[in-house]
Amino acid sequence: MTLPTYITIFRLLLIPVFVTTSIYYSYSVQDKQPLEILRWSAVGIFIIASLSDALDGYLARRLNQFSKLGAFLDPLADKCLLLFALTTLAVFPWGLEGWRLPPWFIVLVVTRDIIIVGGLWILHHYQTGVRIKPHWTGKVCTVTQMIALGWVMLKWVPFSPLYPAILASIFTVWSGVSYFQLGLRLIRKVPHLHEKPD
Repeated sequence: MTLPTYITIFRLLLIPVFVTTSIYYSYSVQDKQPLEILRWSAVGIFIIASLSDALDGYLARRLNQFSKLGAFLDPLADKCLLLFALTTLAVFPWGLEGWRLPPWFIVLVVTRDIIIVGGLWILHHYQTGVRIKPHWTGKVCTVTQMIALGWVMLKWVPFSPLYPAILASIFTVWSGVSYFQLGLRLIRKVPHLHEKPD
């Protein structure tokens, strides 16, 4: 257990707090008595959780404190934070007249992540020994998903969250296809898959 790992665990613990606060705010909106303190609390919790990702990475490099547990938990915490936030804001509207992320968007995001995880398992099964580096489309995908989240939570733009969801969907599909094609190329390079039996 290192200091960066404790921060990562703290980020994981913030996820249910964010979800609970978001749900109660949604209920207050549906009762037509929105408690804005709950909304800003949820926004603050999400920002703190997001900033903790940068903090634990900085401390790990600064203090030279790396661990297998931290390497496993850090991407898990990031993905859980994003997926739980997206799902919560799709199921529980933050405004009247459907001010939320469309449910089909969450299905698309989850499906893409399942395919990527399954592909990584296959690569590990075939013992390719190759580490997948993040593709630029994956980074843009994450950014556009965060924009969609902010669009719903901040309510600064009066247009429907459908528009940023469509933009994020384009890069979600694009990045999924890119990783799928990369995985196929790596599998084709595995020598023992192309050896003919005696």
